[in-house]
Amino acid sequence: MDLIINGEKMNIPDTAKTVSGLLNYFQLSDKVLIVELNEAILEKNTHENTLLSDGDRIEIVHFVGGG
Repeated sequence: MDLIINGEKMNIPDTAKTVSGLLNYFQLSDKVLIVELNEAILEKNTHENTLLSDGDRIEIVHFVGGG
């Protein structure tokens, strides 16, 4: 499946068919982040049931602590 992730076109295996699956694929499932799908911010409790489709635009914002 072809997705646009953070502005970059990527081919992702069909096994990552949900937002949760995509985050697992990128090993981000345990990180504090925000996911935007087609310009709509998703609540974390919807990641498991939100299906992805070919051509979807996804923005993943990962928070990093520091000082």
